[in-house]
Amino acid sequence: MIRQESREALSTGEPKITAIMPAYNCRALLSRSLPPLLQMQQQGEIYEVIVVDDGSTDGTAETAGSLGARVVLSEQRRGPADARNHGACESRGEILWFIDADVVARSDAARQIRYALSSDHAAVIGSYDDSPAARNFFSQYKNLVHHHYHQKIRGDVSSFWAGCGAVWKQRFQDVGGFDAVRYPRSSIEDIEFGYRLQAAGGRIRHAPDLQATHLKVWTFWKLFVSEIRDRAIPWTFLLLARDSISDELNISVTERFRAAIAWMLPLAIVTSLVGVTPWWSLAMALSTALAANLELFALFQRRNGLLFALGGTLFHQFYYLYSTAAYCWCWIIVRIQRFLPKSPSSNGSLSQLTRPGISASIDQV
Repeated sequence: MIRQESREALSTGEPKITAIMPAYNCRALLSRSLPPLLQMQQQGEIYEVIVVDDGSTDGTAETAGSLGARVVLSEQRRGPADARNHGACESRGEILWFIDADVVARSDAARQIRYALSSDHAAVIGSYDDSPAARNFFSQYKNLVHHHYHQKIRGDVSSFWAGCGAVWKQRFQDVGGFDAVRYPRSSIEDIEFGYRLQAAGGRIRHAPDLQATHLKVWTFWKLFVSEIRDRAIPWTFLLLARDSISDELNISVTERFRAAIAWMLPLAIVTSLVGVTPWWSLAMALSTALAANLELFALFQRRNGLLFALGGTLFHQFYYLYSTAAYCWCWIIVRIQRFLPKSPSSNGSLSQLTRPGISASIDQV
């Protein structure tokens, strides 16, 4: 029945969806992430599935082709932003659905996208679901936090998410696609694209039911480096360049308040050790932090039990610490640069400040 209805919809002028998946050395993942898309294509719910092989060396292109996807090859590795742009140029659908190679879409995803874009919205984003594939602590923590923040959204947002998000092709082309020059690696290219899309008058809708399972396995070091190098620092410079911070997701006013509470913990530890405050001040700071993150704690407990909830909420306080520290560091860098004479080659833009001062050890990860 679904197959018949979707084919009839396409034949009567419904906009065609092109699924675009950037892929680099992810052959092992494609057997899980591609079949749902190809099934939707067979049912007529999406028009085509394009896998853009970004210079893989493990047979990713061959595997994608053997599974039934249309494969587009990059001349060399240029990053996911360039790969998505390449796929968009090769696409034949009116709607571009970007989905990562380590993301497994639900069977109703195409219908969710078409419904969300049936209004006057330029784009739609979804979220990871609350059942991440990897069972280790950091994978569960990272994906559940993402789910938590996105599922709290009500209405429109100002940023795009390329993990599982769709946009009208014409609107995508009008704003120039993803900035592959500034973001040659996986970073905040989707967030920056969303800001430009919104500035051009495009509304971005969050669809709570557009959910997908994330297959990525996170370790502490991968998570820490990604959050600092590829998220916190470039996002901060982008926000400072825009001179405004939106009240949504993990940069909302409420989240900034929770970050301030998190700093009470190290302060209470230090003052307790030196005898300035009594020992119970640490317990009070910890209780305050847990109370401020009660919704996240409840999600952690519901999915993985009490011990994980305690550990995940405590680690989230560490997230607040390094995120706010990164923001403050970037803020200082920008303020210092404003007092320095501009070089002849500088255009005064913060776009050149995406990764200043990152240590070589981090940059090589």
